[in-house]
Amino acid sequence: MAELAHFLFHAGVVGIGATLVMDAWWLGQKRLFGVPVLDYAMVGRWLGHLVRGRLRHDAIKAAPRVAGERAIGWAAHYAIGIGIAAMLLAVAGVEWAHAPTPGPALAVGLVSVLAPFLVLQPALGAGIAASRTPRPGVARRRSLMTHLVFGLGLYLAGEAWVLLLRLAG
Repeated sequence: MAELAHFLFHAGVVGIGATLVMDAWWLGQKRLFGVPVLDYAMVGRWLGHLVRGRLRHDAIKAAPRVAGERAIGWAAHYAIGIGIAAMLLAVAGVEWAHAPTPGPALAVGLVSVLAPFLVLQPALGAGIAASRTPRPGVARRRSLMTHLVFGLGLYLAGEAWVLLLRLAG
């Protein structure tokens, strides 16, 4: 039981940290360059419809609103970040959180782009790998960069945690 708690704690710390890094990246892109970012209310709307049995939409923005969709979407965003961090720790070992290295973190970040390409984008009506968007290549590059930044965030969050532990002594 203690091992599971240790694992989940580290997945939470690293996953939340990496998700914060990704959000900072998006905020910077939006504020500095006007790059549109995913509205997590749409993720919440999709999840709200998903629990009612509807997996795919032609355009999620046209679907009826779901109560609390923004909060649901943001909670899911961070839960997914924690889940991906748990995948990293499952593959690299929880010891990775005590001595993080960038390779496994970046690899997991890169592989994690398959989730939006194959699940979220088609479910929201954007097609596989954003194929139904006005500029699929741009959307794909943005998704890829964002997930690589998330991978970098996994590493940085791990390093930050180790540093905090050292400072706390």
